[in-house]
Amino acid sequence: MSQLQESIAKFRKMANDDPDNDLGHYRLGQLLIEDRQFEEAVTSLRRALELNPEFSRVYQLLGASLMDLGRRDEAVKILKEGFAVADRRGDNKPRDEMAKLLQQLGEQPPAPARAQGPEAEGGSGFQCRRPGCFAGKHARQLPKPPMNDELGRQIQANVCADCWSYWLRDVSIKVINETRADLSTEEGQRVYDQIMRQTLGLD
Repeated sequence: MSQLQESIAKFRKMANDDPDNDLGHYRLGQLLIEDRQFEEAVTSLRRALELNPEFSRVYQLLGASLMDLGRRDEAVKILKEGFAVADRRGDNKPRDEMAKLLQQLGEQPPAPARAQGPEAEGGSGFQCRRPGCFAGKHARQLPKPPMNDELGRQIQANVCADCWSYWLRDVSIKVINETRADLSTEEGQRVYDQIMRQTLGLD
């Protein structure tokens, strides 16, 4: 079994064991796209949106998957909805990517609702990299690295305080239980760190 197939199996189990985990469904959909399993990816990504309708990156991936399946009208609808969500949240990168996909489909992208930037939008100016960040443009940076190493510094530079709290409070224990990772071993720590990086958008 390839590394990609192993990852798909791992996240499929996570999504099945915890069907209300939007990140599990998102990551499974992302991996299925990589494996060109677009039909199942669409199912996973739609479930992620049911759980978290503000997850702008999911709209982008879902729209692209529908395009690969030749389902143009559905793709246009999802991409326009996602553009509006991303624009409202200040998620500029997925918004701009969805605009490009709409242009590929011969559609004029919607105009951004307002000028971008923290001053124009009343945001904090800190951009959290975690897919589906709850805080959006109001993300707060951690006051210091959560660990005294390079990974801790990466987390402080790229992950907001709310998403780090979400990882610690809601996700990390589930990861340990569902992957049966033994953190006293190098392999267990490697698996845990890999999933943490993927969840927080550091990969």
